[in-house]
Amino acid sequence: MTADSPSGHRAIENLIARYAELVDAGDFAGLDALLAGATFVGSAATVSGRGEIEKMLRDTVIVYADGTPRTRHVTTNLAIEVDEETGTATARSYFTVLQALPDLPLQPIVAGRYRDRFERCDGQWRFLERCVLPDLVGDVSRHLRQAAAQA
Repeated sequence: MTADSPSGHRAIENLIARYAELVDAGDFAGLDALLAGATFVGSAATVSGRGEIEKMLRDTVIVYADGTPRTRHVTTNLAIEVDEETGTATARSYFTVLQALPDLPLQPIVAGRYRDRFERCDGQWRFLERCVLPDLVGDVSRHLRQAAAQA
C-alpha cells in the first residue's frame, strides 16, 4: 500500500462513527443509504443491495417506543489502512454494544470486531463491506428478535 492519507483516514473514521450513530438512533433507512453498494456480513445473514440491509435490520433489531434500540455502539482500537493509488482502504476495530431499559440496568450486551473494506468513488469514501464478528455475547434478548424468541 502507498502512503496513507490523513483525509482518507478521517473520512473513514467518520463513516464508522456514522454507522454507530444510525444504529443507535434506529435509523435503518439511513443505514441502508450509508451501506448502499456494500455487503453486510453478520452472524445471522449476509445481505447487500438497496433495501435489503434495512429489511434485515428491521427484521432483526428490537426498536422501542422512542424509535431506538436503546443502545450505544462504542467503537475502539481502530486501525485504518488507505491505499491512495487504488482508492481502497481496510479497517479493523472493536465494538461494544451497551443497552439500558427502564427495567434493565445499563450493561454491555455484546462485544466483537468489525472488519471493513472501503472504496473511493467520485472523490467520496464509502463502505464496500462491513463484517460483524461478535466474540462475547451477553443478554441480547432485548436487542435482537431471534434471541428474544429463543429466551
